[in-house]
Amino acid sequence: MTELNKLKKELNGLGSKKQAEILSRFFKTGKGQYGEGDIFLGIKVPVQREVAKKYDLSLSDIQKLISSKIHDYRMVALFILIAKYKESNKVERKKIFKLNCISKFLVFII
Repeated sequence: MTELNKLKKELNGLGSKKQAEILSRFFKTGKGQYGEGDIFLGIKVPVQREVAKKYDLSLSDIQKLISSKIHDYRMVALFILIAKYKESNKVERKKIFKLNCISKFLVFII
C-alpha cells in the first residue's frame, strides 16, 4: 500500500458523520453555495495536523490530495506541504511554490 493510500485510509477511519454534517453546513456546501460539492469526513483540525506529521508525501501525491473534493484531504495535504516547505532548501521551495495546485490557494492568503 502506498503512503498516499495509507493516509487516505487513516483519514477515512477518523471521520465523524456528526462533525461532517456540522462542517458541511458551516462551509455552505449546498447547491449554489460557495462550498458546493465539498465533501467533509468530519475530522477536526488538531487531529488533521497530527496525521499530517506522520506522512512525507511526494509533491505529485500532495497535488492529488489538494485536487480532491474531500476537504479533509486538502487540509492535510496543505499541512504536509507547509512542513515540507519549512524543511526544504531554496531549489525545493521553488518547486513547491510552482505547484499548479498552489495558485488557487494563494488567493485566500493574499
